[in-house]
Amino acid sequence: MKIKSSNNNSLIGQMKFWKEDLLAGFLVFILALPLSMGIAAASDFPPIYGLVTAMVGGVLVGLLAGSPLTIKGPAAGLIVIVAGAVSDFGGGDMGWKLALGAIVVAGALQVVFGFLKLGKMSVYFPHDAVHGMLTAIGIIIISKQFHVLLGQNPTMSWLDPSLPEAVGKKPLSEPLELMEMIPHSIKQVNMNALWVGLVALVIVFVWAQLKSAWAKKIPGAIVALAAAIAFAKWIGMDASLYVKFDKNLADVLHYNVDFGGVSQMGTFIKYVMMFALVGTLEAMLTVNAMDMRDPWKRKSNVDKDIKALGLGNMLAGVLGGLPMISEVARSSANISNGARTQWANIYHGIFVLLFMLVATSVSGLIPKPALAALLIFVAYRLAHPSQFVHMWKLGKDQFFVFISTVVITLATDLLIGVSSGMVLKMIWYLASKVSLGELFGVKYQMISQDAVTTIQVESSLTFYNFPKLKNAIAQAIQKSDVVIHVGQARMIDHAVVEQLMEWNHHEHSSHQLSISGLEEFKQISSHTHATRVHK
Repeated sequence: MKIKSSNNNSLIGQMKFWKEDLLAGFLVFILALPLSMGIAAASDFPPIYGLVTAMVGGVLVGLLAGSPLTIKGPAAGLIVIVAGAVSDFGGGDMGWKLALGAIVVAGALQVVFGFLKLGKMSVYFPHDAVHGMLTAIGIIIISKQFHVLLGQNPTMSWLDPSLPEAVGKKPLSEPLELMEMIPHSIKQVNMNALWVGLVALVIVFVWAQLKSAWAKKIPGAIVALAAAIAFAKWIGMDASLYVKFDKNLADVLHYNVDFGGVSQMGTFIKYVMMFALVGTLEAMLTVNAMDMRDPWKRKSNVDKDIKALGLGNMLAGVLGGLPMISEVARSSANISNGARTQWANIYHGIFVLLFMLVATSVSGLIPKPALAALLIFVAYRLAHPSQFVHMWKLGKDQFFVFISTVVITLATDLLIGVSSGMVLKMIWYLASKVSLGELFGVKYQMISQDAVTTIQVESSLTFYNFPKLKNAIAQAIQKSDVVIHVGQARMIDHAVVEQLMEWNHHEHSSHQLSISGLEEFKQISSHTHATRVHK
């Protein structure tokens, strides 16, 4: 059955598939509930404002979005930036409200990105640098949430604020500082908090390994949270270790943003750019990934989706919420649970709204160590050891950029880390005798004969210049069979090899595409998709 993308947001689409979308939306809401609160708490925002973002991402952005199956909401990948903004703007309530100003302006910038049709700019972020960024984010989240799991304040557990030597000392916020003080938190561990956190952590890890269909229908996060709540009450965990909701819906939905951060112009611009660029990049990567999983192979309108996200971030920021993206875990769950249209995202937002009406009634019920455990699980998947192994197997070029991005991000910040990864990628190309002109420009000839178009590549194929060749191939394949001959290239990057190999095994419309000349290259590692250099 084919679902036309034009009907994704229509009343007809809603009526035809409302049962499937309602069920998927409810199950995603169950998953989003603890994660949204946990992400907010880890970002140094009041936990209920994570729900504000999820609600806006579902109800508003769901109506306007250009992708049929993605779920919009707060993401673990932005925790580091949000918490950094709150800290750099002074921390506490003031830091939260000033950070909101940067979020709102970044949202407006995302709307501009959409109108400028920059939805394809993700193709210029090297995969190895992006993987390095996400891995570093995972490590940073773990370094902070491990303290919470132990019942400690992740920023102040290093020292008793009442001691004389604490005077004039600022709270810890840098990843390396937080890692350094983990032994101190272990010495000061609150055992009740640790046991509650471990219960949640073990359940969520074990649940992810279950293969039965019924287990896949029930989010492990909610099972872990329910068990942790019951266990915490049974052992009498300290009241200070629970999430408190002291505001009802009417108190939450009002103007919270403060644009006073512009007085710190350098800091303000830094976070506007980080929210806009990293948030947009993560969102686009998720949209592309979900398009590949869509059972009906619909193609999202990425530029429309970016505009919708920008509007959502502007409203969420005004109300006090975190920035949102198309979140990968919830989007994957949405598809797995049978969602058909954008209405699944809308329903998820409506369920969040309904929960917020009664949120104060569950104040003091949700343990902070349990939320920390859920975030550690999410972060572990971002920084899974297999990432390091995979990048090593791909070759020294990929591993060099990947590990450098991880280390530099941990030592500095995300913007510097990702930028350095891109620069190091270019330096690697130049060291591999790729000329400056070949970095972004590709030389090729197109020869048409007997209903076959041969594209003769005459320069190295890099991550940066390949999009231009892809455009030429996309146009040619609509008219005839295509043969891509790469034998004259000096070097073919890993990402290009991966794309070429994929094309070589799939049909394209009514015409055939084939690759020739790869046998003239040697691989720099044994991996099938490793970078290749001419023999």
